[in-house]
Amino acid sequence: MSAPALPTVPLGRALLVNGLLAFVAGYVDVVGFVALAGLFTAHVTGNFVLIGAGLAAQSAAGIIGKLLALPTFVIAVAATRLAVLSLERGGRSALRPLIAAELVFLALFMAVGLVARPVTSADAPIAIIAGLIGVAAMAIQNAKGRLILANHAPTTIMTGNTTQVVIDIVDLLRSGTADRDAVRARLVRMAPALVIFAVGALLGALGYAVSSFWCLLVPIAALTVLVVTTPAPAGGS
Repeated sequence: MSAPALPTVPLGRALLVNGLLAFVAGYVDVVGFVALAGLFTAHVTGNFVLIGAGLAAQSAAGIIGKLLALPTFVIAVAATRLAVLSLERGGRSALRPLIAAELVFLALFMAVGLVARPVTSADAPIAIIAGLIGVAAMAIQNAKGRLILANHAPTTIMTGNTTQVVIDIVDLLRSGTADRDAVRARLVRMAPALVIFAVGALLGALGYAVSSFWCLLVPIAALTVLVVTTPAPAGGS
C-alpha cells in the first residue's frame, strides 16, 4: 500500500517558504565557501570542480572536506527521505519537522565553526566536521524542495532557475507564445527565489567578513521564523 500524498502547500505560503529558504541557501553556501577553502555546502557537486582545479594547481587544501561532502550529502538526503516516509505513514506534514531539523544542523554548523576559529587549515578535523554539518543542513533543504515543494523553484541550486527564467522571459516577449498565463505563473515561482538567493549570497559574504561564524545567526533567525509560523504536523500517531 502506497503512502498517502503530502498535503499541498498553498501558493502564497510556498512562495514565502521558498523565498526564505533561497535566502538561507545563498547565505550559507557563501559562508562555507569563504570560511572553509571553497567548500560548497548547498551546491555540493561544485566541489568536484574545485577538487579538479586544486589538483591541477598541485594544491590539496580543503580536498578532504570536499571529498567527504558528497557522501555526507547522500546520507543526509536518504535520512530525510526516510523521515518523510515515516511522517507520511502517520498522515503528518513533514514541512515543519524538516525546517526544524535544518535549523538544528545550521546551529551546530555555527557552533562548531566558532570552536574551529581561526580556521587556518580547511583540512583540520574540526574544520572538516563544521563543513560536513553545513552540508547536512543544506542536504535537508535540497531534499525538502524535492519532496514537499516540488512544484516550486529549487532553493539551493540556481542554474536551472536562471535557465528557465530566461526562457520564460524570451517567450513572454514573443508575440506568438501560447499559454502565456502558464509562463507567467512559472516566472512567479522561479524569479523570486533566484533574486533572493543572490541577495543571501551577498549578505553572507558581508556577514562573514564582519562577524565570522556568528553571521549564521541571520539564516538561523530566518529558519526560526519558518518553524514558528508553519503549522505543527497533525495526524495519527
